[in-house]
Amino acid sequence: MIGLYCPGDSLLHRLPAGVKLALLLTSIVAMTVFVRTPLGIAVVAVVVAGLFALARISWRVALAQVRPVLWMTVIIAVFQLLTTSVERAVVVCGVLVLSVVLAALVTVTTRVTAMLDALTRALGPLRRVGVDPDRVGVLLALAIRCVPLLAGIVHDVAQARRARGVSWSATALVTPVLVRALRTADAMGEALAARGVDDD
Repeated sequence: MIGLYCPGDSLLHRLPAGVKLALLLTSIVAMTVFVRTPLGIAVVAVVVAGLFALARISWRVALAQVRPVLWMTVIIAVFQLLTTSVERAVVVCGVLVLSVVLAALVTVTTRVTAMLDALTRALGPLRRVGVDPDRVGVLLALAIRCVPLLAGIVHDVAQARRARGVSWSATALVTPVLVRALRTADAMGEALAARGVDDD
């Protein structure tokens, strides 16, 4: 769901991207430092649900944001239960899930271009130490674009294998995915070089 934007005119949609990113960072740090009990997790969860309602984001879209981290959350929960306590497991997993959901809320209410522009402006002062904010913005844009692109390649290869009736094999899946990903990366690199992105 990276890069998904749900158009709207809510207050959250109208907030500047830089403000939303700053609030996101502040909220995650605050949760990590101050939320220490399952009750605190429940309170934050209610607030986050209210923010999604304020942004008029459907519950299906909201739940889809959590799906990619479910397996990781389960593994972390098991580890926490084995090494600490139920309360600690709820807090750790709750902070993780709520952080992802808050980040997703920013994503679905902010255009990617607006976020990249805000990050580029924020990195402006680093020009003095040799950092090129424009190049960092291009790298972030490519990273965001490549995640769904790679997911599409994996999906296409899996569909082709099923259509041919090939039995499941990690090698049969990974090899064509790797080949197609490298070809796509080469084509993307040539396109960027042709547009002068690699020029000093």
